Amino acid sequence: MNVKKISKSAFTSFVDELISKQKVIGAQAKGDRFEFEQLESANQLRLDYDVTLRPPNRKYFLPPVETLLTYEVGGSYQSVSDSTEFILLGIHPYDLEALNQMDLIFEQDNCDSHYMKRRNNATIIACDVVTPSRDVFAASMGTATVKSGFDVLLTDIGDSYLMESGSPKGDKLLAKAKGTADATAEDLEKRQKVWNENQNRLNKHKLNCDYSYLHKLLERAYSHPVWEEKAKTCFSCGSCNQVCPTCYCFNVQDDVNWDFVKGKRQRAWDGCLLDGFTKVAGEHEFRKKRADRFRHRLYRKGKYVPEKISSKIPACVGCGRCVHACLPDIANPVNVYNRLFDDLGLR
Repeated sequence: MNVKKISKSAFTSFVDELISKQKVIGAQAKGDRFEFEQLESANQLRLDYDVTLRPPNRKYFLPPVETLLTYEVGGSYQSVSDSTEFILLGIHPYDLEALNQMDLIFEQDNCDSHYMKRRNNATIIACDVVTPSRDVFAASMGTATVKSGFDVLLTDIGDSYLMESGSPKGDKLLAKAKGTADATAEDLEKRQKVWNENQNRLNKHKLNCDYSYLHKLLERAYSHPVWEEKAKTCFSCGSCNQVCPTCYCFNVQDDVNWDFVKGKRQRAWDGCLLDGFTKVAGEHEFRKKRADRFRHRLYRKGKYVPEKISSKIPACVGCGRCVHACLPDIANPVNVYNRLFDDLGLR
C-alpha cells in the first residue's frame, strides 16, 4: 500500500502544477450548489462539497449529447471520438462506485469504444466525503467509503491530506507530488476514523435491510400496490433519471444537414421514467403506464443491473440526488424498499 501525506498548501501547489500541464476537472461552487468543471486554478477546487448537481461519471464519460460519427451521401462516414487525457479530481466514493459499474456495463458484450476511450484516457482521484449532503444514504448501499477502483484516493485528515495510490497511474501521479512523506501509523488511524465516521454520517435515509437482500425482496414485489400509489403523483419528468450516476440509457438519432448531403449521428441521455421511452415501431409501447415505469426504475437499481454485472452493490449508490430533484417527493429508493421490506419481510 503506497500512502503519502501532503500538507494542504503543498497539495494546492501540486494541483496547480497538474493544471499547467493537462486538463484537470474538479468540483467548483455554482452559487449555493456544486458542479464538476475544468479547473483553471487550484483555488477553484472545493473538496468540501456535499454533492454535485450532476454526477461526474456520466457528465464526462457519457456526455448528455455526443456525436458518434459523421456521414455523407455515397456511404462514407467518419467515427468521432474524444482522445483528450484528463484528471477527474475529487469524485466521491458513491460516484466512483457508479463509474466502476458503468465500466463493467460498457465493456461487456459489444464494447462501447467511445466510452472506453474516454475512460482509458482518464486518471481518477477519488476523495472521501468531508461534508455529507442532506439526502445522502451511501452507507446503506455500501458506498460510504471505497477501497479500490481509483488511481488515487484522497482523505482530509485535518491539516493534511493522505494520498493512496491504487494503480500504476496513481503511482506515476504521486511521484510528481512535491513535499510528500510516507504516512505514519498515526496518520492511517486518522484516516480510519474518517472512514468510520462516514459510515454513520452518510446515512440520512436508512435502509432497514441489508442492501444485498434487495434483489430477493424485489422477486416478490412485482405486484405490490406501492408502484401504483407512488406513480399517482409522478410527473414523468425524468429528473430522477437525469441526476442519477448509474442511469446510462441513451437514444441515438441522425441529424441530417439542410443540404441533404451530410449529417451526423448523435446519442443523448434518455430516461425510463419519460413517457415514450419504450415506444417502438407501430406505436407499440410496452411500459405505457406510469406505475410500470416507476417500478422499472426501482427494479433496475435493486435487481436488473446488479444481476447483469454480477455486483453485490445495488445500482443505487445512495448519492441522494434523486431525492432532492423529485418535486412530488416519491423518488427516494429507501422509502420504497423499506415499505416493501415492512410488508413482505425476509424469507
